[in-house]
Amino acid sequence: MPTVFASIDEMRGAIGQHLGYSNYITVTQEQVNLFADATGDHQWIHVDPERAKSGPFGGPIAHGYLTLSLIPVLLSQVVRTEGVAMGVNYGTNKVRFPSPVPVGSEIRAGASLASVEDVAGGVQVCMDVTIEVKDAPKPSCVAQVVFRYYL
Repeated sequence: MPTVFASIDEMRGAIGQHLGYSNYITVTQEQVNLFADATGDHQWIHVDPERAKSGPFGGPIAHGYLTLSLIPVLLSQVVRTEGVAMGVNYGTNKVRFPSPVPVGSEIRAGASLASVEDVAGGVQVCMDVTIEVKDAPKPSCVAQVVFRYYL
């Protein structure tokens, strides 16, 4: 069940709080292949499962940017903001990929609210998001993502 903010003011009161976790989703080879087609990044470590078996990770891994691109869908299970006309992805302040996402693994996102600042017509919200592979010792993606919510 996501954390639901009924208003921006309610969100301001949650700065610094952990908002929860998404459900786990499985990263498939089909997703990786489609991402490779969309971006032109067909490096063998991602799209050649046979060759990747003898690579440094023992099998194919998801692109780091594929993992990053899953944040919106995962975050929608963590937090919902009501009382806004529209929300847009505004960017990231920092992104790191500390460990790989093996194809076939399950990942989830956890998020904390870092800041809420006024901007023209709305607010800019920064969230610290961590993507983790189930049972892995280190996170796979750590990012501070920025959204703008317009009133």
